[in-house]
Amino acid sequence: MSFKALFLVVFALAIAYADSNSEVDALHAWKITLADPNNVLQSWDPTLVNPCTWFHITCNSDNSVTRVDLGVAGLSGPLVPQLGILANLQYLEVYGNKISGSIPQELGNLTKLVSLDLYHNRLSGSIPATLGNLRSLRFLRLNGNRLSGKLPDSIIQLINHGHLQILDISKNRLAGTDRATNKTGLAITTVVQDPKAHY
Repeated sequence: MSFKALFLVVFALAIAYADSNSEVDALHAWKITLADPNNVLQSWDPTLVNPCTWFHITCNSDNSVTRVDLGVAGLSGPLVPQLGILANLQYLEVYGNKISGSIPQELGNLTKLVSLDLYHNRLSGSIPATLGNLRSLRFLRLNGNRLSGKLPDSIIQLINHGHLQILDISKNRLAGTDRATNKTGLAITTVVQDPKAHY
């Protein structure tokens, strides 16, 4: 193998290592903000090259995170902006915990996201308009939180121009009432919001 070929291999490995390390850093940054009384995050060791051996994490063949499955895990604390660097994330499942604070606008960077399930937590503040960037999103369930304000138009556009099939924002403190069913081909999107909400 020539020196140039060896250099290219080492360079490619260094890039893969750096990408994996940024995912480790992002997930570890989140872990240290969370209360974890059931030790479900015990395997999240920041000294590992990538997080693919951690419990509740799934990776693709390139050792990049595609799923975070932490539903009903007894966790409390915030979501962190660093989650927005998980470029290949398709499923963020953090429902049924005591996650509080706001939804970071950086989650709008997760353009491969198919499912964002944050329901039955204690999230507050407004729904970030940046979630409208998630054109691959099929399931957005934010019900059972303390979210306020209005549903951003950018998210409604996901119904018309994206793949969104389920949008559940019921049992929050959102203004107005949005009920819509859009049928385009075989795709059906249902928007559920509390009928008692007012502007």
